[in-house]
Amino acid sequence: MNPGRGRPTRLVRVGRRRISRLLPDRADLAALRRAPRKDVFAGLTVAVAALPLSIGFGVASGLGARAGLVTAVVAGCLAAMFGGARLQITGPSGVLAVVLAPIAAAHGTSGVLTTGLLTGLLLLGLSLGRSSRYMRCVPTPVVKGFILGAAVVIIAQQVPPALGRHVPHGEAVAASAVGALRAFCSDPNWPALCITVGTLLVCLCGARLRPAFPFPLLAVAVATAVAEVARLPLARIGHLPTSLPAPSPGFLAPGEVLALLPTAVTVTVLVALESLMTAAAADALSGRERHDGQRVLFGQGLANLAVPFFGGVAATGTVCRTAINVRSGAVSQLAALTNAAVVALVVLVAAPLVSAVPLAALAGVLIATATRMIDVAALRALGRVGRGQAAIAALTGALTLTVDLVTAVLTGTALAVVLALRTVAATARVDQVWVPVQRAPHTGTGPAPAAPDAEIAVHRFAGPLLFTTADRVLRPVFPARGRAVVLDLERVTGLDTTAILTLADVIDHHLRRGAVVHLSGVADPHRAHLDALGVLAKLPPGALCTTVAEAVAHARAQLHPVTPAAQEGPSSHPQV
Repeated sequence: MNPGRGRPTRLVRVGRRRISRLLPDRADLAALRRAPRKDVFAGLTVAVAALPLSIGFGVASGLGARAGLVTAVVAGCLAAMFGGARLQITGPSGVLAVVLAPIAAAHGTSGVLTTGLLTGLLLLGLSLGRSSRYMRCVPTPVVKGFILGAAVVIIAQQVPPALGRHVPHGEAVAASAVGALRAFCSDPNWPALCITVGTLLVCLCGARLRPAFPFPLLAVAVATAVAEVARLPLARIGHLPTSLPAPSPGFLAPGEVLALLPTAVTVTVLVALESLMTAAAADALSGRERHDGQRVLFGQGLANLAVPFFGGVAATGTVCRTAINVRSGAVSQLAALTNAAVVALVVLVAAPLVSAVPLAALAGVLIATATRMIDVAALRALGRVGRGQAAIAALTGALTLTVDLVTAVLTGTALAVVLALRTVAATARVDQVWVPVQRAPHTGTGPAPAAPDAEIAVHRFAGPLLFTTADRVLRPVFPARGRAVVLDLERVTGLDTTAILTLADVIDHHLRRGAVVHLSGVADPHRAHLDALGVLAKLPPGALCTTVAEAVAHARAQLHPVTPAAQEGPSSHPQV
């Protein structure tokens, strides 16, 4: 058989196998029939909140309200069918709108749509490359902090509409909330505040009394009716488009691909990170689901690959709409499909009715959802574990609010790594034992012999010898004591370059003063690293021993070629 023909066949088989694992299976279909009533109610509730958000983010991205609605329908449907997080809701987001707005200004509609297409291709590549496994390295305090920060962001975003104020385009979330509070104090809009508070109380109290009942829908309907009957001067959702565009490849701009690629990479990172973090947050909020990261990226890839052909913007898993979905009782992806279907139906049929919904009522629903996202018990548990864990969650939440998601997650993870290294470093230590040349060795059960009687210094290292521990653990070995030195590495669990070079300095120091130096208990991986950095070459022949007893015996033999201990036989060898 020609070996050149087998390789493509194997690649095709591997590709087919990976793709088949990413497609929906029987378990997904069975989940659709688990609790359809709960899913439909949850989907309806999400759709009420998704409408204004989708419109707003579509406008903010530079392509208009229709682009946002198309994204909510097409991307939401595809991500629900092919994604690996059953409770996740996909649509346009504020983070992506901020990135895409400059592209719309510089390259027009075709630039934004081409960026979305490239994002879809890159996400599919990440999915097939199994890159989501790296998200497992994100610590739990970072996930909890992200949920906390996202909840605060949602609340801050809803302060202006709750107080009947307009949010200036491009203003930071915290700044707009503070500005709205100041404006309300000077010129209060009591109808908007009353509608928001009433909707908020209905949602919170109703969730405690009957969690399965769609109280947010009831609250929004009543608030809309009251506003219409009383003719309250409230801001409404406003005019909606009454049709969805047909798919078309006319947006493709091959000549701009290279110029748009850096932005596409940025959008891809944002979509992947936000979708996976939102999926993890949905798992934490529901307490019963576990997402498949590879399928999450696959679903997002297909969604972003298809939505540009309909004129939609790049989409991602959204924490706000996902949290509403979970808290509304969703149990499967049927809720996300219902949300997409309702948004499409509203666009085609009921746009005039939805256009009358007050933004203050939507603010109440979103604030209630964000409030329920905050897991106070989990945050208290992190505080009991240690101040470091609580600090990671607090820092991640603060950066999510003030900067962005990527910075928050990377910073929180980096801080968690530093704390983990500190914890690991605390386990590294060195035990020093002084062994006289012609007496039984000190076993460590009684007081150690005085230094003048001790001629063989045994240093037994334990734990990881890394750049964080090398100086602290190896520094005590430098003093020139003992005619012979035994460095035992049997209980060393890790050894990096910094520690190896410091160990080489220790060996050089004792060899220069004329001491006999032996290494013992060196594991095979550590031996390879020591050899690669030239440490073993510094030692004389026979200085690398298997055990401490063997090293002490060799040292005694070198110091005193004929000793009483040596004549008594092997039974007198020390057991250090």
